[in-house]
Amino acid sequence: MTKTHPTAQEDEVRNEEPATENAASPAENVVDEEENKSVVPETDELNVKLAEVQDKYLRLAAEFDNFRKRTLREKIELTQTAGDTLLKDLLPVVDDFERGLDIIENSSDIESVKTGMTLIYNKLKDFLTNNGVSEISAAKEPFDADKHEAVTKIPAPSDNLKGKVVDVIQKGYALRDKIIRYPKVVVGE
Repeated sequence: MTKTHPTAQEDEVRNEEPATENAASPAENVVDEEENKSVVPETDELNVKLAEVQDKYLRLAAEFDNFRKRTLREKIELTQTAGDTLLKDLLPVVDDFERGLDIIENSSDIESVKTGMTLIYNKLKDFLTNNGVSEISAAKEPFDADKHEAVTKIPAPSDNLKGKVVDVIQKGYALRDKIIRYPKVVVGE
């Protein structure tokens, strides 16, 4: 057999066949390009949204941190100045005590000194009452470990005082409903 040269028709068929098996047809190439084009904008759009969300998060975190620092600073200022009004209202009582002490040195009338001291005492008690401080009653009441501090126990002078407060050594006080100083008491056995 002799070799013949390929005909023009065979050349055309060979040119139409793809050079490699992995090469896609032109129609497939168009679809891939469209998918790539649609994926790229979606990715860019998601990146932009992500950046916006991260920015909002950082701003919110910074705003919260500023709020926390501001409220902490305000709380510190409030605790430092909270007693100002209370102490300012107490100053007239101190003034009365100073005037009373001056009068005691120059006075021979003991009754007027007693009256003056009683007035100052009553003024101080009114001040405390107006600011929510109340005395805790303890005398002749049943001993309650939640309200009283027992200093000692003694034999009860009578049977009805057993388990009760016989004597109050130091008065107790409450600020509204909170005990600020427990009364020190003697309990009868």
